[in-house]
Order: sequence, then structure tokens, then C-alpha cells
Amino acid sequence: MTDLIEVVEFLDAELRTSEIPDYPGAHNGLQVENEGKVSRVACAVDASLPVIEKAVAAGADLLLVHHGLFWQGVRPLKGPAYRKFRLALENNLAIYSSHLPLDLHSELGNNVGLARAIGLGKGEAFFDWKGVKLGRRMIVHETVGNLQETLQKVLGGPVLLRGQPEAAAGTVGIITGGAGSEVEAVTKEGIDTFITGEGPHWSHPLAEELGLTVLYGGHYATETFGVKALTALLESTFGLPGVFLDHPTGL
Repeated sequence: MTDLIEVVEFLDAELRTSEIPDYPGAHNGLQVENEGKVSRVACAVDASLPVIEKAVAAGADLLLVHHGLFWQGVRPLKGPAYRKFRLALENNLAIYSSHLPLDLHSELGNNVGLARAIGLGKGEAFFDWKGVKLGRRMIVHETVGNLQETLQKVLGGPVLLRGQPEAAAGTVGIITGGAGSEVEAVTKEGIDTFITGEGPHWSHPLAEELGLTVLYGGHYATETFGVKALTALLESTFGLPGVFLDHPTGL
């Protein structure tokens, strides 16, 4: 057993939760508290009702997520929203969410986690957003086709390629999740090949016009790394057993 407040303070400090800007719906940090103790941690990408049900079934009293409970904004506690909160409260399940602080973390983040998983190392931080660097950048000496194959093995699914597989990957930028809308901005930063999760339809033709290679690996699939790393850190620091709850969206 570990005090919830001790775990939360540790996470907030490690992730620099109060320092990192984010989107209005993120509400990073502790979103639901429990009775004050943590004995088992579950982690997932999304704080959806099925995920909360899985966390309760796994006996967790702390759920770490990347996308928290408030992405849709303030809404009445009825229907699925009511059931999520009721289920968490009745089963003493605390919920902690970290979005951009976890994306950009230099050791635990989604971007560096994906980069390491596909054998590209840590790279360097790039792409300024409100004073913080969101992504990772590195020089890659292999073809785009080889990079696509590696990504598909690591992510466990198809990776959409906008570009030519025989082309050299060159300077590769990684911003996981829904960063496809930033194709023009990353091109201006000298990126030749952009790895992201998903993008709007117009990002594909625009990238083609710009001559930018893009690898779309899926929003969910590219953002499992951070919560897994964070859970492993809690296990090594506090001795708290952890489990990853896989609930893919296919997007």
C-alpha cells in the first residue's frame, strides 16, 4: 500500500504537470481520487467506460490514462458519463491523466518510446508549441519502406504511407497521436519523413504537394508507450504491480 497523495505528487513532479501547456479538455493530473491508498495500478490510453470496467475487474485502485475523462467538455453526469464516475467511485478507483506532459517527456514519453521501439534512439526534441517541444527528430539512414515495415511490426497493424517506399527516410520527425494536421509546419522545420498517428483527410494531399513523406500509424497504436513506461516507473519506485489494459480504437 502506498498513499495516493504520494504517488500523485511523484507523478506531477516527474511529468512537470503544472508547467506543460495543454488543450482545454486535458485537465492533467488526478481527475478522480479514491480513499487514499494505492495497491495496484492499471494503465490505458483512454478513460472510457469499458476501460474503467477492465480496471475494476483487474483489482486496480489507480488507473493511469493518456486521454482523461473531460475531452468532451463539461456535460451532465448522466448516461455513460454517470456510469463511468459511479463505477470508479463505488470501486475506490482513482484516475490520473497525462496528455502532453506524457507525450513529450524525454524518457517516458510516447514520442521517445516509439522512437526507441523502432530502433531510432532518443533523437532530439523539436516542434515548438506554446513554448514546449512536442516531438523527437533524428537522421535515419534507411529507406521509407524499411521504416514502414518496422513500424508495422512494432505497432501490430497497418501503417499508411504517403510517399515512395524506395525513398531515403532522411530527417525523421515523430509526433504521436493526432498531429497529422501539422504537415506544413513540420516541413518548415526540415523534416523529410513524418511519423504520426492520424491526420485529417486534407493532410495527405497537402503532404503530397509539399513533398513530405508521412507514415500514419494510428492514434491509439502510437500512444500506448507512455502509460506503459509510467506504470513501470511506479512499479520500480513504489513496488506497485501494474497492468496494461489494451482497448484499441482502430483509429
